[in-house]
Amino acid sequence: MKLKVEGFENLERDVKTNAIVNTSKNEYTIYMKRMKVREQQSDQIRSTIKEINTLKQELFEIKNLLKEVIKK
Repeated sequence: MKLKVEGFENLERDVKTNAIVNTSKNEYTIYMKRMKVREQQSDQIRSTIKEINTLKQELFEIKNLLKEVIKK
């Protein structure tokens, strides 16, 4: 059984679990779009971090090679 939350048109309280449930399909759609955008941004950040770390490793290797060449 669900009860309407006072002052909120799209919110209901589940009596059994005491959970607040938003019944607006439009708000749910907007929420899911925001979640997808956040996921994509997170993936992009992870990808950029991997690329930066690869570049750092390559620069470190180049630096070491240059040191060896200079020693000879």
